[in-house]
Amino acid sequence: MSVALVLTATQIISAHSSVAQTTSIAPTSTPVTSVTSVTSVTSVTSVTSVTSVTSAPSPTGEVPPTTKVLPPLKRLALQAVVTGLVEPVDVAAPLDDGLLFVLQRAGTARVVENGRLLKEPFLNLKGFVKSSSIEQGLLGIAFHPKYPVDRRVFVFHTRKDNDNLLVSYTVAPDGRHVEPASRLQLLRVDKAPTAVRHNAGALRFGPDGLLYISLGDGARAKDNGQNPKTLPGSILRIDIATAPYAIPAGNPFADGRNGRPEVWWYGFRNPWRFSIDAKSGLAYIGDVGQETIEEIDVVKLDVPGLNFGWPIMQGSKPYLKGTPASPLVSPVVEVRHDDIDKGCSIVGGEVYRGAAIPELDGHYFYADWCFGWIRSFRYDGTAAVDRKDWSTQLPVEMLSAFGHDARGELLVVDYEAGGILRVVPVR
Repeated sequence: MSVALVLTATQIISAHSSVAQTTSIAPTSTPVTSVTSVTSVTSVTSVTSVTSVTSAPSPTGEVPPTTKVLPPLKRLALQAVVTGLVEPVDVAAPLDDGLLFVLQRAGTARVVENGRLLKEPFLNLKGFVKSSSIEQGLLGIAFHPKYPVDRRVFVFHTRKDNDNLLVSYTVAPDGRHVEPASRLQLLRVDKAPTAVRHNAGALRFGPDGLLYISLGDGARAKDNGQNPKTLPGSILRIDIATAPYAIPAGNPFADGRNGRPEVWWYGFRNPWRFSIDAKSGLAYIGDVGQETIEEIDVVKLDVPGLNFGWPIMQGSKPYLKGTPASPLVSPVVEVRHDDIDKGCSIVGGEVYRGAAIPELDGHYFYADWCFGWIRSFRYDGTAAVDRKDWSTQLPVEMLSAFGHDARGELLVVDYEAGGILRVVPVR
């Protein structure tokens, strides 16, 4: 095996010290004309009291800070938000209006209003979606960052012929349905009919206003992992300001010569869930492993062309012989398939940025699909620190995704139990 260079997340981040700022990217976009091993973790049962800083108006019009001392954090707990779902895989809360939107893998999106599951679906794609394999179906959702001014919602699903589609809809004025006639196909990912696995399908908007899309390698590692000229095995970045979409000028293969113009990063096996922390400008990616190692990657969002190593590397270990297309990114956390780490199928999560648990601000929560544990760490710019195992406090049956409500409070999607739960403090 020949590996030219392996970059740590710290080297990547230090080489790009400025966080991408929110800018208008439409003028510089090109329109598209066709449619470290976790060997031990500890449970936290108490945290010292913290001071929550709030503000109140003054007679002078200034806003002086006021403080509220919170009791010590004894533990975390799960609070049921809704039950009665069938195979939920993603959740979104674009507004602080009591509405949650939950994807069910077989092809429907449901509305939860103040804890009540509405009878009528937000979106019904059963006529479009193939879901015969557990890795197929309606897989990802993202509302336009300017919603409801821009009323578009974007979803990612498996088509009947096994290709993957990115489509958009316009949300109806009532905010509880889409307008079916507004369906617009933005992107099609060609897949062989038998390549039913490794679809990924997470959708996230960055602070740059661009849409990021995770794609698995289609269980075709040798064809896709180290080949940016194919879409599978990548995270894409597109500009949806121009229909169907445009290529941002900063994309590493924008000219299409050495890779697909949509590709932002590549070298993934199955990045089922990833998230973008706007406060830090970091992306956290959970990439499902093959046989021995699961991994979490943490990188600066604004660094183009990163290569995450698959299939030459599985985590930090060599997997298949070959020469990488570019220097490789090392994972920040590895979870091995053994009796200590209990790794099987990683579920990338979210960085906590809510107000209810300020002790955990900046901590990243992630999980394992098979074993059902929930863990967290804080990334200090160099490594994963303050690692915690919350499994006894946050028991789930089979976790498929994390999310957050409009106030930044952490949500857990339980695939097996058919519910959405909120992580809450016990003081």
